[in-house]
Amino acid sequence: RSLLCALMASSDRIAPVVTTARRKPDSYALFWGVPLAAWQAVFFLAPLAFLVVMTFWTVKSFRLSPDFDTVNWVNMFSKSYVIDTYFRTLWYGVLAAIVCSIVAFPASYALAFKASPVVQRIALFLLITPFFTSYLVRVYSWQTVISDKGLLNGVFALVGLGPFEMLNNLFGTMVGYLTLTLPLVILLQFFSMSNVDKNLIEAAHNLGCGRLRTVFMVIVPSAKIGIILAGTFAFILCFGDVVSPVSLGGSKPPTLSILIVDTVKQGNNWPRAAVVAVVMVLTLIVVAFTALYFAYGVRKAKT
Repeated sequence: RSLLCALMASSDRIAPVVTTARRKPDSYALFWGVPLAAWQAVFFLAPLAFLVVMTFWTVKSFRLSPDFDTVNWVNMFSKSYVIDTYFRTLWYGVLAAIVCSIVAFPASYALAFKASPVVQRIALFLLITPFFTSYLVRVYSWQTVISDKGLLNGVFALVGLGPFEMLNNLFGTMVGYLTLTLPLVILLQFFSMSNVDKNLIEAAHNLGCGRLRTVFMVIVPSAKIGIILAGTFAFILCFGDVVSPVSLGGSKPPTLSILIVDTVKQGNNWPRAAVVAVVMVLTLIVVAFTALYFAYGVRKAKT
């Protein structure tokens, strides 16, 4: 009887291995996966491939001419202002992602661990509401707030301060970037912190950790994936944004998105603009995969 039980137990352990090895492709998954793959191929891969091909075309008499010439790449990256614009845009995106993540963290923490369910629902509704309005309208509304004679400087004047120059500079650009990304970052951080195991926090307190140490030693590592992905989304949105640098940053110094617009306006030079666009796409791909590595990277097994 004991031998029979042992054989049955061993067969139970072996059976899943055999069935897993012989498992056929899931038709249900293929049914829903093929349309998604086709969508990505038609509306992402195909336009991206055409954009890469266009970088080798030339402009003759203000008309596009299909060609295979590297002159556009050489002309664009032999100019120092293009290189400066690239690193400036990269720095703007990184700075916006860092500032947005830091500003969003206290709000996300309060919603996840301090707010009641009713307050959470109201806060989520208020965070989603900005996406129902035009981003362009929200940015233009900031001009009446942070201009030299705007609402904020009017408040400062009441206490004898100012006026402060907050428009047509880096500060104005950052205000626009945060307008675009802050609600999204708060939502992503909140969802990530809501899944943190509360038992870990209680265990940290029982072991003598203070609140601040618990935040950095328990909550941040546990919510690492959401925090990293939220910052990555902020960088991606800000890196390609043209509205805030133009409307609140004054377009000077320009970013890569502004450079694309100026390049198209000057002689209808779409191939050179395509070079800048391809470089931006490649940068975003590198940043996205780097963020995914740090967020989901498998730790080395302890020996």
